[in-house]
Amino acid sequence: MVASDTIQREVTIDADAATVFAFFTDPERLMRWIGVTAELEPQPGGMMLVEVIPRAVARGEFKEVVPVSRLAYTWGWEGREKVPPGSSLIEVDLTPKNGSTIVRFTHSGLPPEEVPAHRDGWNHYLDRLVIAAAGGDPGPDPRQKRA
Repeated sequence: MVASDTIQREVTIDADAATVFAFFTDPERLMRWIGVTAELEPQPGGMMLVEVIPRAVARGEFKEVVPVSRLAYTWGWEGREKVPPGSSLIEVDLTPKNGSTIVRFTHSGLPPEEVPAHRDGWNHYLDRLVIAAAGGDPGPDPRQKRA
């Protein structure tokens, strides 16, 4: 059973684990599926900064970086009291399977009332990741128009 403060999702991407890993750690690749700007220092203690849509900036710190298999980093929003920077944890586990990669995504430590909006956001962006990491073009992000 998933805790009330946690989002879990599993997707399979038609790409090897090294390629998928790069879509979480390389700013240019990351922005193909989420964000308008990104600054990443993918090493323990390094910064994670993504402007998801204009004026909505997520900030955190990399806690664990195991090349091509696992990432863990804190997450939160600048200027938002309920989920401030670094207040929640994202864990990404990559498992190779028959030339594809299974991505197990977990976002924990959210206030329960924030889970539905974050779940909606992650479902949207993880669907875009599946397309982008497999070499496709997810197209313009319709959420950019909300800003």
